[in-house]
Amino acid sequence: MKKTLKFFSFIAAVLVLLSALTACSKDKNNKENNTGDMTYEEIYKATAEQFSDNKNPVAIIVMENGDAIAFEMYSDKAPNTVLNFISLANKGFYDGVIFHRVIGNFMIQTGDPLGTGMGGPGYMIEGEFSNNDCDNDISHEAGVVSMARQGNPYYPALAYNTAGSQFFICTDSNNVKHLDGDYAAFGKVIYGMDTVYAIAAVETDSKDRPLSEQKMAYVRVDTHGVQYDEPETIAE
Repeated sequence: MKKTLKFFSFIAAVLVLLSALTACSKDKNNKENNTGDMTYEEIYKATAEQFSDNKNPVAIIVMENGDAIAFEMYSDKAPNTVLNFISLANKGFYDGVIFHRVIGNFMIQTGDPLGTGMGGPGYMIEGEFSNNDCDNDISHEAGVVSMARQGNPYYPALAYNTAGSQFFICTDSNNVKHLDGDYAAFGKVIYGMDTVYAIAAVETDSKDRPLSEQKMAYVRVDTHGVQYDEPETIAE
C-alpha cells in the first residue's frame, strides 16, 4: 500500500512539473509573439485607426513581438524626406529590418536593409535641415524621428546630402540638441514611446548593436487617402 501511494505521489509530482513547464513555454511564446490572433497588418490598421483624424501622414512600425510605434510626419518642414519615407515604407522596404544601433540615452537607429549600418535604398536624398539651407526648425528631443546620414569630419557639407533609408528615434532630450540644424528631423512619436524605451534598454555589444534582435515586422504609412509623389533622389 505504501509503495502504491509513493508511486501515485511520484506520478502527481511529474504531472505538476510538466504542467508548469508547459505554462512557462506558453508564456514565453506569448511574450515573443505578442500578436494574439491579430496579423501584423491588423495591428497596423488598429493603431492607425486611433489617428484617423490626424491631418499629417502617420507612420506605424509594428515590431516582431506585436508592439507598435506611431509617429506623425511633417511635410511642411521636410517635404522630400517625408515623401521618401512614405515611398519606402509603403513598398514594404522596412519590413524585416532591425534596429542595428542602440544607444540608450541618445537614440535607436534602423532602416538599413543590410543591418550593418552601411546599407540603403540605392540612392541618396537632400538633407533637409537649416545648415543645408532648408527651412526646418524641428528641434531634436525625445520622440523626434530624424534621418541618419554619412559624416565627413573634414568637409561636413560634403555629407549633407547622403541620407537614404536609415532613420533614428531620439530617446533623450538632453543629449540630442547638437543634432539641430545638421540632421533632417521629420516626425515625432505620438504612440508607443514605451516600446521605443524598451528597445533603448536592451543590452548591446561594444559597437552598440543589440545582443537580442529588435526587428520591425511591418512598417506602413497611413496617408489618409492623400496621394504622395515619389521623392527627388540623388544617384549614389
